[in-house]
Amino acid sequence: MHLLYEEIGPGRGIRVYDTNELYGEKGRFRVLQFANEAIQGAIDLNNPGRILFEYPRAIIHLMETNRPLFENVFMIGHGIGTIAARYPQKRVTVAEYDPKVVELSRTYFGYDRENIIVGDGREILDQEPPEAYDYVILDAFTEKGTPRHLITREFFELGRSKLHTDGALFMNLFGKSEHDNHIGAIYTTLGEVFSYRKAFYLPSEGTRDTLNILLAGGGCPLMYQARHMAGFIEFEPEPGYLITDRL
Repeated sequence: MHLLYEEIGPGRGIRVYDTNELYGEKGRFRVLQFANEAIQGAIDLNNPGRILFEYPRAIIHLMETNRPLFENVFMIGHGIGTIAARYPQKRVTVAEYDPKVVELSRTYFGYDRENIIVGDGREILDQEPPEAYDYVILDAFTEKGTPRHLITREFFELGRSKLHTDGALFMNLFGKSEHDNHIGAIYTTLGEVFSYRKAFYLPSEGTRDTLNILLAGGGCPLMYQARHMAGFIEFEPEPGYLITDRL
């Protein structure tokens, strides 16, 4: 590993490094990682246009399948800008809380779009006009996980108000496909606001492993083709409690 940047401090840890192996694959990779060892983004230095991780490939499939002519997307969480960089001709507004993440994405990962607003994603989304977006995408993490104010009923109501009638909200999360009270609660809360929902998990070795989870909510039935979901499998989370701003 060749360390390019590192900042470690109270409540904060972030590093950028080059490595010759990523998840068992040999090559030349550049990685953005938080202190809890959660990788926030990576590029193949030999093929920068290649999307390495499964979850953005699955989200892209959902976007292109459910509203092929989409034009307007609002994203909370930037990482290295994988999805936003794929659509240079479309209007993609990105809210990123940490200005250091924006700086590193530009310096080390070549992100060059001028479409990032630094600040709290929910507050920024609240300022957007109603029914302005085809998709709202939540891909925001701290070292403790997805911020709570981005998974409440009130947040989902806000997201729905900014979507076209047949738009959808997609969420990238981490959890388990069975007996996960937190994922069940988010899915239940999503169902309080959106008429149609779907949930997907990415299989991993070991039943106790934390898995990549995608949740989707929309005003219309959500379509997908399993062979294009980058290995994600649909499942039905167990019912859970309602998450609100008050509790």
